[in-house]
Amino acid sequence: MKRLEHYWYTRSPWLILLTPFSLLYSLAVRVRRLLYRIGVLPSERLPVPVIVVGNLTAGGTGKTPLTGWLAMMLKQAGYRPGIVARGYRGQAKHWPQQVRPDSDPVMVGDEAVMLARLCDSPMAVGPRRVQAARDLLKHHECDLILSDDGLQHYALQRDVDIVVIDGVRRMGNGFCLPAGPLREPASRLKKADLRVVNGLGNKDEYPMRMKAVSAHNLADDNDVRELKSFRGSSVHAVAGIGNPQRFLDFLRQAGLRVEVHLFPDHHAYTEKDVDFGDDRPVLMTAKDAVKCRDFGLRNAWYVPVTIEMGADFTERLLELLQEGTASTKISAH
Repeated sequence: MKRLEHYWYTRSPWLILLTPFSLLYSLAVRVRRLLYRIGVLPSERLPVPVIVVGNLTAGGTGKTPLTGWLAMMLKQAGYRPGIVARGYRGQAKHWPQQVRPDSDPVMVGDEAVMLARLCDSPMAVGPRRVQAARDLLKHHECDLILSDDGLQHYALQRDVDIVVIDGVRRMGNGFCLPAGPLREPASRLKKADLRVVNGLGNKDEYPMRMKAVSAHNLADDNDVRELKSFRGSSVHAVAGIGNPQRFLDFLRQAGLRVEVHLFPDHHAYTEKDVDFGDDRPVLMTAKDAVKCRDFGLRNAWYVPVTIEMGADFTERLLELLQEGTASTKISAH
């Protein structure tokens, strides 16, 4: 049986049964955003600029890899960025939590550890973004905060909104949850400062290109192979992410013959999940790898993605940051 997410990108007539719930959800989202804008719900401004990276649709669009790319680019531009995130499914008893490359993903969340390993920037996670950001500023000399998957967290005021869009799936059927994939009405897109499309976009959108060219051994990060070196091989492809199709496409485009093993997003792996009883290579995403490193797998590899953005995007973002330091933007737009 196909999951509900499949039908969000179709015109299945039975979704009409869910549209009343979507209308109620959309109304609740609009009211909540209004309450933040008029000050009924409190929002806080930090003493440093805040860039929010998020999306309007449920599921993977590439926002977390973009956050990692932004951290590295901003360091090259002279900033000292720190990152805050939810720490989704993290089981820590106390929040916020500082995140390091060797942090336990069970405690702080898989995406947080993946980001910490990717960009080596100070990072804190917790359900309250403002608290996590203040904790980060207390312990590190950050002069800018990146909020990963923070578009809907209006309690933290922002200087720049970046919305990431899947270039293939776009807004799906256009409905809010649960009849469609939208976390907020599509009209919210007009309020974004920068619209980034994972793929080919429109004239007012910045294209983002994701590439996967190498595979890193889980047991030894220094053991790196070109992905195309597996060409013609039969491999197990493991993915527990929001949109696994992109990962599978990378493998197939490199000439690999894949046996697919899909799991729910943020899946809590056990050794049995990735023990397939043969000696074929096991390839997985970087997010899956942080939860499988301690299994002692001998022939397992993760495939990191790299991000390419145009110079016009970088220039515009730096311009917005300079404008934001000169004047205070209204929270929640």
